[in-house]
Amino acid sequence: MNIYVAMPCGAVRDSFIPAAVRERIEAMGGTRWNSLERNLTEDELACELGDAQVCVTGWGSAPFTEKVLGAAPALRVIAHTGGSVAALAGEAVYDRNIRVMSGNELYAQSVAEGTIGYILASLRRIPQFAGQLQREGWSRPDWTNEGLIGQRVGLVGFGAVARYTAKLLRAFDAEIMIWADHVTPEEAARYGARKASLEEIFETCKVVSLHLARTPETYHIIDERLLSLLRPDSLLVNTARGAIVDEAAMARLLREGRFRAALDVYEQEPLPMSSPLRGLENALLIPHMGGPTMDRRLFVTQALLDALPAALRGEETWLDISREAMRRMTR
Repeated sequence: MNIYVAMPCGAVRDSFIPAAVRERIEAMGGTRWNSLERNLTEDELACELGDAQVCVTGWGSAPFTEKVLGAAPALRVIAHTGGSVAALAGEAVYDRNIRVMSGNELYAQSVAEGTIGYILASLRRIPQFAGQLQREGWSRPDWTNEGLIGQRVGLVGFGAVARYTAKLLRAFDAEIMIWADHVTPEEAARYGARKASLEEIFETCKVVSLHLARTPETYHIIDERLLSLLRPDSLLVNTARGAIVDEAAMARLLREGRFRAALDVYEQEPLPMSSPLRGLENALLIPHMGGPTMDRRLFVTQALLDALPAALRGEETWLDISREAMRRMTR
């Protein structure tokens, strides 16, 4: 097995591939490494792949264009330590029957965990009460909070993160509603959920959790009209992509106290200090830390290595990214 690791050397690669895992990769066959402290360009990747059967990639790796693929006739598997592969492996990769795997499923578990954490923190108002205790010594007599148990939760989009979120929500006896064109009523029922329109979700749910990929079709799909349907006691959670929401409209409505929000992603990152979202008591702002947690990185690499032999034999693995799934992913 000839392996090329395209990830640049440095702290990020070390977090995915510590010394023991590096030894494991090198023991699997002829292994070569990107020796630069940056991602390769398209031309450099084409030159470096050579006779590699497997290429291990990471965030920011150059895409596998026709030029790159033409220079790598032996390539059979792309093992991506990131989640989405849409910017990395396009139609040309699938046309050549090259297997594409990624850490998407493991990342989805971690992001779903983070989503539940944000919901609980917001409904229970944990950041406010923790800050109040630090500043004032104890809670005020007029304190109030809410829980997740038995609440109606709407999931907008139903990819891997939303599927895991639905599984976790069932432990809270939540009433789950799903908006996603590709999901059948029967599939929704398997998750203890039912399909609903965007309007019904925004009008009736205590929690609306966004799980859409960023594509041209989803840009600002959550617009002022939908946001205006949210109830005053409802919570909007976004652990997907900032650009799927009209952020300016959301900031205006939050400032008016129309609903609450827990936001992990933004149209511009890092969030500008001048953003109107800053300073709002009804907005929990997190700097894009919803997932995966750092400890998941090692598990992703180990899982990809575990799946490699089967992938090279042409067998399906639980980390495979199909052409259809790639098309729905964030680019």
